[in-house]
Amino acid sequence: MAEVTVEIVGLEESECGPFPCDETRSCGLETCYPSNNLMDAISALRDELLDAYGDKVEVKTTLIDREMPDYVREIVEERHPPIPIILVNGRLTSIGRVSLGLIKEEIDYALEES
Repeated sequence: MAEVTVEIVGLEESECGPFPCDETRSCGLETCYPSNNLMDAISALRDELLDAYGDKVEVKTTLIDREMPDYVREIVEERHPPIPIILVNGRLTSIGRVSLGLIKEEIDYALEES
């Protein structure tokens, strides 16, 4: 069982972040370049996190195109975060994009807490 759950909340056809994908790949992901597609980025993120953390980390995708879970609706109504929304163990982060380095920092923090 995973110790940390990273949940990416977004729209199926949305981009992986507010910045266009470019050759510098500041997000730290290689395999999804140059798609700038959320689903491609989540797949690349999942692969990288599996390599780094094994089964300690689970990556979950929640698409809100057709239905928004109540807990996501509450977060959106209260905090108005940018999409994609990045949750780590259910806690809203301030990341706002699929970024390997920033998400790994949140995972490491969550692992230290457990």
